[in-house]
Amino acid sequence: MSFLNTPDLVDIIRKKAIQNRAKVAIGIRDPTKKIISSAEEANDKGFAQVILVGDQQEILSLGTSLEVVGTAEPEKVMVDLLASGHVDAAVRGTARASETLSYLKKTLGMEKLHRVALLTTADGTPFFIAPVGIDEGEDLADKMEFARLGSEHIRRFGIEPVLGVLSGGRMGDLGRNARVDQTLADGEFIVNRLNEMGIKAKHYTILIEDAIKEANFILAPDGISGNLIFRTLVFLGCGDGMGAPVLMDEYVFVDTSRVGGHYAKAIMVAGALSNMKKVRG
Repeated sequence: MSFLNTPDLVDIIRKKAIQNRAKVAIGIRDPTKKIISSAEEANDKGFAQVILVGDQQEILSLGTSLEVVGTAEPEKVMVDLLASGHVDAAVRGTARASETLSYLKKTLGMEKLHRVALLTTADGTPFFIAPVGIDEGEDLADKMEFARLGSEHIRRFGIEPVLGVLSGGRMGDLGRNARVDQTLADGEFIVNRLNEMGIKAKHYTILIEDAIKEANFILAPDGISGNLIFRTLVFLGCGDGMGAPVLMDEYVFVDTSRVGGHYAKAIMVAGALSNMKKVRG
């Protein structure tokens, strides 16, 4: 399998965001100077025209020149701004996860959300990973959908996706555990099917350390393991998280973790993707 990783991916995203300078709303709950400063950084660097959505009095008390849409319900107002076309993209920021994502599904008429996270390792190697939600990727069909939709979105950056499919053990571990056996079988099936579809993919079993050397899109065995990979890398391993775009054609929404409090890169990703979304009709 040829090495097709994307060392310039972050620079590609940065340039696309600056070129587009989209209007990006970010949800704000319990604002801090760090959160506001990260939004101002994204605005000042030209990644987007940033609009803060949250309690106006709390936000302005910290001091900012950014536009503020005052509301006690940033989870809903942010989505409404996106759905109505008043903004080009939205970033969850510190808005509540469950309320925001459930309202996003309801407002946009989606049965299920698929997200793919963009991370960098401690040495700065960028890669996408999915699934990362604890209730995602629970069956073979859903994992295939993540692989397909994620590959389509990666191609929007002008990058050819190369999938590293993970499972719960090595092939030599077959027979030790029924659950591991199933993940190994799923991994083999997914890779064969993706290759048939023209998507470059390889089954790396549990060897994520090998997958990251060749792949730019890691497919975890399920959302729990994907979430643990994300949290271990970003919060313990000196890596970085740049947000998790929801895989949609007509709208751009980038999910984020409330831990960390820095959102400039997530805003940058949202701004870049807003220039590549498909328009209905």
